[in-house]
Parts: sequence; C-alpha cells; structure tokens
Amino acid sequence: MASRRSALGRGLEALIPRSGEQPAGEAVASAGLEAEGGALELPVERIVPNPEQPRRHFDAGELERLAESIRRHGILQPVVVRRAGEDWELVVGERRWRAARAAGLGTIPAVVADVASRDRLELALVENVQRRDLNPIELALAFHALAQAGATHDQIGGRVGLDRSSVSNHIRLLDLPRAMQEDVEEGRVSFGHAKALLSVSNPERRRTLRDRIVRDGLSVRQTEEAARAVSGVKPRRRREAEPAPDADTRQLLDGLRDRLKTRVRLVGGVGRGRLEIEYFGPEELHRISAIILGEA
Repeated sequence: MASRRSALGRGLEALIPRSGEQPAGEAVASAGLEAEGGALELPVERIVPNPEQPRRHFDAGELERLAESIRRHGILQPVVVRRAGEDWELVVGERRWRAARAAGLGTIPAVVADVASRDRLELALVENVQRRDLNPIELALAFHALAQAGATHDQIGGRVGLDRSSVSNHIRLLDLPRAMQEDVEEGRVSFGHAKALLSVSNPERRRTLRDRIVRDGLSVRQTEEAARAVSGVKPRRRREAEPAPDADTRQLLDGLRDRLKTRVRLVGGVGRGRLEIEYFGPEELHRISAIILGEA
C-alpha cells in the first residue's frame, strides 16, 4: 500500500489497481457479464455500499437531478467496485450507484479493482475530497478513522492534499457535542464558527454562543471575538511600531552586515533591545561565530 499512498496527489487512477481477474477471464464469462472499454455491466442490485464510505448525507434533490441526467444520457463514468463473495462492493461512486437505482437502471458500468479492505476508507475519502463532497464533520470522522489506523496527521494531509493543521483542526471538531456537530453537517454553523466554539470550554457559554451564531447570523470574526469575551481572554495588544534607527545605528548595522555577510537586525532601540543575526545551517553558524570570536 506504500506506493499507492505516495501517489494520492495524482488522482484516483494512481491508487486503484485493476483486478487481475477482471474484466476478462472465466469469472466474467461464467457470470454472463459484458465488458466494454475495460468496464463491466454489473447488476445494480448485486452491488452493496462501501461500509467505510465517509459521506453520511446524500442530498435527495441532488440525487434526483443526477437520476434524471442518467435517464437521459446514461452513466458517463463507471463506478469502481471490488469482489465481495458473490456480489460486488462499492469502492468509488456511491452517489452514481444510488442515482442509477433511483433512475430504474438494471445494470451499471463498473471497473473491478483489487482493493484490500483496509484501503477502502482511504480511496473513498480521496474521491470525496477531490469532488469536495464531504462536510467538515464527515471529513473529521474519516481523518479520525485513518488516525486510529495508525496514520499521522501529516500523512493524512499528504494523502488528501491538505496541510497537517487543517487535518488536526477537522479532527478537533469531534470534541463538540453531537448537536453542534449536526449544526455543522447541516450548514447552520460553518467550520470557522465551529473552531471558535471549541475555544469556549464552558458548555453553557458555548451553547449560548452557538445560539447567537444561528439567531443573529454572527460572522466568523464576530464569533471569535465573542468567544474570547465569554472566555475572559483579553484581546491581543498590537505591537507598537519600532522606531527607525538613527544614522549612527544604521551605519553600525550596515558594518555588521558587511562583515558577517548575513542579515543583521536590531529589535528594540539603542537603549535596550537585542541584535538578531541570521544563519542558514551549521556551517554558516560556525563561520559567523568564528568572525565574532576573532578566530577567522
């Protein structure tokens, strides 16, 4: 699985190995299935959903619109399945499969892939992330499941094209009460609002702030400010602008930069402050240290 995980950024084709038994061979012929363009026509009723499907909510209106499109134009992209005993289990394409059933289709084009059970969640997650089909709670649950299976937040982020902090912030949403998670799932509260709610540890105050978000339509910034207020956190004071160095100080800094061949910065003022000298790597640190200590 290691080679597939490193390929996740390149799309699903790089992740899904075609089965060595399908679509050609005795198994296809004995099942009476037809293969065309690398895909089989599989009976819709013999396909079962992926138990690791991270998407929990399928909009009825969207499914009906897709079903109507399928009635008119057919299915343009096959689903991906794997063998599950005498039937097939969905790996990718549950929305198309549901819409095909709603459209009354008897068969659906499918590609049979050799996918291990432990990899079903990852593939379904990548497909949904690429299509932006998951709400933040569905992402959180999927990321949490991958983490429980041993993946680090860095590794999960690499697989789905997100940075580590985004993965961590999504998983933290699961610390919210279930009712607030439902708010996020149903769009009453955004991901940004939810992050602000997490900063309020008192359950009653958190609930009151949630009610204000829904009732008053607070923006994310307003919610963050309210969260700091109810938690007793004082707003951060802006740093005062540092005074510009005088001519003598500028000359001194220029001399240091020329001597050390690196960036030198004065933080504070001549009366009190600190001198920052940049270096990049151990060799440069030793070079600069030797100059300062008079060993160069």
